[in-house]
Amino acid sequence: MKRMFLLWLTMVLFLLEAVGQVRVSLQAPAQTEVGQRIRVSYVVNTQDVDNIEVGEFPGFEVLYGPTTSTSSSFSIVNGKTSHSTQVTYSYTLQAKKAGTYKLPVATVKSNGQTYRSNQASIQILQGDESGNNDNGGSTGNGSTRQRLQSAGERITKDDLYITVTASKRKLYEQEAVLLTYKLYTLVSIDQCMGKMPDLDGFHTQEIELPQQKTLKYERVNGRNYGTVVWSQYVLFPQKTGTLTVPAIEFEAEVVQQERSIDPFDAFFGGGSSLVRVKKTIVAPAVELQVEPLPARPANFSGAVGTQFSISGSLTPEQVDANDAVSLRLVVNGVGNMKLMKAPTIQWPKDFESYDPKMNDKTHVGTNGASGNVVYDYTAVPRHGGRYTVPPIEFCYFDTNTRSYKTLRTDSFSVAVAKTAGSGVRRVVNQEDLTVLNSDIRYIKTEMADVLPSGTVFFGTLNYVLSYVGSLMCFLLFVAIFYRQAKANANVARRRGRRAGKAASKRLKAASKLQKEGDSRAFYEEVTRALWGYIGDKLNLPVAELSKDNVGEQLASRGVGEETIGRFLQVLGDCEFAQYAPGDASATMEKLYADATDVINELETMSK
Repeated sequence: MKRMFLLWLTMVLFLLEAVGQVRVSLQAPAQTEVGQRIRVSYVVNTQDVDNIEVGEFPGFEVLYGPTTSTSSSFSIVNGKTSHSTQVTYSYTLQAKKAGTYKLPVATVKSNGQTYRSNQASIQILQGDESGNNDNGGSTGNGSTRQRLQSAGERITKDDLYITVTASKRKLYEQEAVLLTYKLYTLVSIDQCMGKMPDLDGFHTQEIELPQQKTLKYERVNGRNYGTVVWSQYVLFPQKTGTLTVPAIEFEAEVVQQERSIDPFDAFFGGGSSLVRVKKTIVAPAVELQVEPLPARPANFSGAVGTQFSISGSLTPEQVDANDAVSLRLVVNGVGNMKLMKAPTIQWPKDFESYDPKMNDKTHVGTNGASGNVVYDYTAVPRHGGRYTVPPIEFCYFDTNTRSYKTLRTDSFSVAVAKTAGSGVRRVVNQEDLTVLNSDIRYIKTEMADVLPSGTVFFGTLNYVLSYVGSLMCFLLFVAIFYRQAKANANVARRRGRRAGKAASKRLKAASKLQKEGDSRAFYEEVTRALWGYIGDKLNLPVAELSKDNVGEQLASRGVGEETIGRFLQVLGDCEFAQYAPGDASATMEKLYADATDVINELETMSK
């Protein structure tokens, strides 16, 4: 009977817990476009639903709904079994009027209780005036999609571009400025690559953004662009005057649709494939006017920013002589936290101090580095007594008030107990020196070994032999160096002579892979042939093989720009072809012919 009662009680508690956890969540896109169809769903995390009530959808026409679907999940984790069921009520809507509208709250009843969903808003944009939006009739939970171009269609600067904005154009030296690079697109893109180069006169920190980009739509000149913040950088100018952040090149891959004219494929709904086309986008340069800081106080820490504070603690407060004490300072703030100097501590004269250890606990944000930096100082009192460490100052430049501010900690006291060997006698108000471990020694009093007075080294046999020996060592060093340089030159010459033969072997292997139809292995072998040839020809190690370096090396050896461009173009086409769809056999044949021609041309020019 007792066991049955416990089982019944457990079931009741389980049901009460389940009832208490009923949730109704509203799922809908944040944006859509006039004329486009979307789906709005209300999800209830239990199937014990008696009824659902939903109000009107302003700005939309309800095409159909609600449709009901039920899903269940069952899992076993660490021996515990869990089971969940949810019911989804979906409405298909069509946007009718531009504006921002609140979606209605759904009310459901479960086990006699009433539950309400969350509320959300949705923005309806005007239709694209260019008429390029070909998906206005699509249904889904996403917002408007980007237009899928036809293969070969021209990508204009209005279809895809990047803007750059600076949080400020006039600022002080060491003051943080945020650069935001924002992508605008009307076409479907697969990826976009671009990186801020090393800047002269700036300390640069990149803000980490999500790898998965989500487009938000903005209306620009009558067209609905998909936009996303692609990258952000915080810059700290290290010089004054007019400083320029150069233009940055981004390389995007635009997805286009290649349609087949085969009527058989078209009849069955096929006949198209996706191709990726590279498009270079240039984000414009930015000019910043950097003013020098006002006359700096002597105790200026180099910190520039806002909301700085400092705190400190000294441990232990009681210590024996020759034992270490630790003083920790914590500096909080927002600004150039990684560039400021550690505060200076005025230790008592009988303390031996060491350089502080820094622990950076900051993160990069839109206003610069924020968080705190911890400085740990260590000092060793050598003699007993009561000592006071004076307040520690931290001076920074406040960018809000455009003035210097000085923060101070409290003073710190420490009681040092005298120990055996710490010294207690005083001579002229100074304690006698004693041996502390092995760091201080007494002055030697015994006679050191010295030469008798009148002894002369100059002109002796040993003097002459030292000069002759030094000269012979120098000549031996020169001979070894010359022999090694000659051997290195021979190795480089031999490597350059066999570059063509090695490339020819790799191309033959690639030709065999082409006949076998192994496209991926073919492209890899041709790429190795090109990189291996140019590395042997220019005697460059693998670490220095890059397109920019190869171009500079070839130009310095008198190779024409056209030939250099052909070589780099073939190399780029080969790398791109590994992942591009299309006729693999035709692409392999063309790349094989181009690679052979450009290597033969370089071989002819080197003879």
